[in-house]
Amino acid sequence: MGLFLTLLLKITPLYLNIVLGYISVKILDIKRESIANLVIYILAPIVVFSATISVKIDYTLISLPIFFFIFCSFTAILTYTLCKKYWSDATSNVLAFSAGTSNAGYTGIPLALIFFDHTLADIYIFTMLGFIFYGNTTGFYISAKGNFTVKQSLLKVVRLPILYAFILGLILNINGVSIPEELFIYTSQFKGAYGILGMMILGMSLVGLKKSSDLDKKFIIISFFIKFIYWPLAILFFIYLDKTIFNLYNSEIYKMMFLFSILPLANNSVTLAILHGIKPEKASITILLSTIFSIIYIPIMLVLYGGFN
Repeated sequence: MGLFLTLLLKITPLYLNIVLGYISVKILDIKRESIANLVIYILAPIVVFSATISVKIDYTLISLPIFFFIFCSFTAILTYTLCKKYWSDATSNVLAFSAGTSNAGYTGIPLALIFFDHTLADIYIFTMLGFIFYGNTTGFYISAKGNFTVKQSLLKVVRLPILYAFILGLILNINGVSIPEELFIYTSQFKGAYGILGMMILGMSLVGLKKSSDLDKKFIIISFFIKFIYWPLAILFFIYLDKTIFNLYNSEIYKMMFLFSILPLANNSVTLAILHGIKPEKASITILLSTIFSIIYIPIMLVLYGGFN
């Protein structure tokens, strides 16, 4: 019960940000496209650069974002291949992108700070780069492909500044270059802004929920199955293989990987859907439902897994 209450208190402010996002569009007439661009093209590169240059990198640490990037990409491609026949529009593109990721930033970071010590929380943030890299390469391409040609989609991927922020941070880190403490404190503030605006985008997208067609039961059922059943089972299977065969990671890393697997659907699918005009309302209501469901789902899964006391 104590774990559930702690989690509930931590997640409650996220819902306030969703409400504020809704109000900002409904009453203040703020353009959600502008906020989406701000998150992707300004805040995300700064957050990624700051995290990449700050952690102590070794081969084990580098393998974690690579693993999740491959896993996310595989899941998205598999989902798109299996589900593209069910919709005549770009819905399968949004579904595939959403299936390949989770709310690792807006929901995951606060939870990592609750359950993990400072060192493991830093590793969590660095590992999250695999999700961000997926979202801005494979995932971005899959979502953009719904409205653009292959050439146009690839050009959009190449133009994303977050890729170059990650590469620059990695190069500087490997060569022993660090940023001054004052600048580090400044860039750290962007993590909060990234989380707040990210959750507000979901609320902004809810303004368009006026048609019953926005509630796609097939889309919701498939999304929930992939996120809340396939993801944890797949990660648990990998943990079993690593324990019995590979022996690459320790129990602390297993806890972190399991947390990634039980997070709700990612808000970034709404952000990219907004930018590409691909059913943002349909994605928004599904993500909202998954966020509400995760309030009960996450503590239950943590208790079943054990080791989070």
